[in-house]
Order: sequence, then structure tokens, then C-alpha cells
Amino acid sequence: MSERLIHWKNLYSFVKRVMMKCGVPEESAHHVADNLVVSNLRGIDSHGVGRVKRYVGGIKDGYIIPDIAPEVVKENSVLANVDARNGVGQNAGMFGMNLAIENGRKEGIGLVTVFNSNHYGFAGYYAMKALEHDLIGISLTNSEPLVVPTFAKDAILGTNPISIAVPGSRNRPWVMDLATSVVPRGKLEVYDRLGQKTPLGWATDERGISTEDPAKVLNNVLHGYGGGILPLGGEGELHGGHKGYGLSMMVDVLSGVLSGSNFGPDVIFRKEGAVNHPRVGHFFMVLDPAFFMGIDAFKKRMDDYIDLLYKCDKAENCPRIYVHGEKEFEMHDKRAKDGVPLDAKTVESLTGFADEYDEEIEFMD
Repeated sequence: MSERLIHWKNLYSFVKRVMMKCGVPEESAHHVADNLVVSNLRGIDSHGVGRVKRYVGGIKDGYIIPDIAPEVVKENSVLANVDARNGVGQNAGMFGMNLAIENGRKEGIGLVTVFNSNHYGFAGYYAMKALEHDLIGISLTNSEPLVVPTFAKDAILGTNPISIAVPGSRNRPWVMDLATSVVPRGKLEVYDRLGQKTPLGWATDERGISTEDPAKVLNNVLHGYGGGILPLGGEGELHGGHKGYGLSMMVDVLSGVLSGSNFGPDVIFRKEGAVNHPRVGHFFMVLDPAFFMGIDAFKKRMDDYIDLLYKCDKAENCPRIYVHGEKEFEMHDKRAKDGVPLDAKTVESLTGFADEYDEEIEFMD
């Protein structure tokens, strides 16, 4: 089986139907499907529909409760703490982000923490929701232990992403969305699916030594054998690995410790061989630029800033300077027009679900 192309609308519809067959209510199924397909459209294939297997498996194993709704535990006009009740991560994420947006529109700032959740897809999805209201959006989440602290051998931290989305006017919004590790887990999964070696400096084996074998790293982390992904900056302190280590812990403090959720090595769905609710934590913040100045004035200042970057003298053999999010917006436009490419293993996984749930998946080729 080889790579296939599929129109994003067909892909969205298929994923939504599969999730509903797993007992996920329609609105929650929409959040899952939209998050995954937007990720593929933006070229973030590590967090795209290849993850359907993970969510279906989580529902079957019982650590994701498909039909439960989040609850607000405590709130005021600005702050809120939400219990996801071990439900679908994307549904909890949208509940939390929408609440932050609602408070941000009224008060100029909204901050929401979510506990007892599950993997919520790619962080930028939630930050970008604020753009629809001319707001700045921030989204953080902790995740299962995959990252080794600087000078350590075993994975303790998650890849713990940070995303911020800022509106502009004549330029596209500035959208930063990055893991606090050298690469996210999904990138290793992509290399493993394609049977490719990873570059040295991405991850370590059970001895804490850099390795090119993504399958070994994923297996070692799954079974607790040692090793894992390196923090942003890489090994040791020479290239700033300790800074990525600190950023990852910061995300965990705000998402896990502050929310009342799990943190560090406890964010796992299997513990001592048994199914375990990972109790993932999220953090959402929204800021209204109009509080500080008129929104049009703010957008112009952002456009002017981005223009400064575009006008920089380019390094030799570098034809273009990008700003964060720009490549992803351009990829979105291309794939929305030409189709979303899916690698062979993802195609195999999705066609397996089509057979299992008696659903049709329609490819372009």
C-alpha cells in the first residue's frame, strides 16, 4: 500500500463518523475530526489523522470516556478551573478555550486551566480560535513522559507544547506552535511509519546515548526501559538543552501542577501494566489587544514588526525569511486545493477502521 491523496472534507467526515461509532457525541466528534484534519492541512502530519488509532484505542481501553462533558469547578469573571472528567481531550480543550475567549472578550483577559483530560491534538488549534475574535490566544498542555531532563537518562517530562496566536491585518496572523523538545513524539512516529532513521541528537536510548532508531526510542519509553526525546536545544547545555528543559517544566507547572492534574511521569495511560487515566492538564489564556490600544492600531504594529523581519538581509543561499505560522498557512492553502497526502501506514490504519466500523473512506486517487 502506498501514499494516497484525500480531500480534506472527505477525511474530516470519515474521522467524525468513526469517532461517533466509538460513542463520541457529534459535537465532540467534530472537535476531534476538525483538530486532526486541520493539523494535516497545515502540514503537521505528526498530529494528524494518524492519531485516530490512539483515540479509538483509548476509548476501547477505557481511559478516554467518550460521552462525558467537562464541568467548571471554580470560576470568577476572569479565571476558571475545569474538570474534563477523563473525557475526550479535544472536547475539553475547546470547552476551556471557549470559556477563556468569553472571559477575555468581557474583561480583557481570560485564563482557564483544565484537569483530568486526555491528549488534545495540536496546541495551535486552540490558540488560533482567539484570532476569530481579534484576540491573542495562548495554549499549553502537558503530556506523557517522553523527554529526558538535561543530564538525566530517563524520560520524566512531556513534549509539553507552547502555542501563541496573534492577529494581524495585511499580514497573516503570527502563530507560534512548538514542542519544548527537539521534536514531538509524533515526528518519531512518522519516521517509524516510514522506516527511516532519525537524526542523531533527537533522542537517546536506554543508556542515555543518542540513537537513530525511532522504534527503539518509542518502545523504550512505552515500557519504561530508559531514554527518550531530548529537550529543545539538544543534549547537555552547549546548545541550550537546559533551556528547553526549563520551558517543558514551565508548561507542566501551569498545565499540571496549577490545574490540579497529573504532572511529570504520572501523565501516562498505562501504569504497572494496567489502564490508567493519564489526567492530562491544559492551560489557556486570552488577551484583548483593544484594552491596550485600538485593535486596528495593534494590528498595524504587528504588521510593521513582521515587515521588519521580511526586510532583513538574507543569509547566503537563503531565498526567503519566514515568520512563525507562515509555512503552515501556505501548506493549508495547498493541501485544501490539491488534497491531503497520507502515508501508507496511516492509509492502512484508516482503511482498517473503515472495515471495522462499516464506513466508506473516499480517496482522490
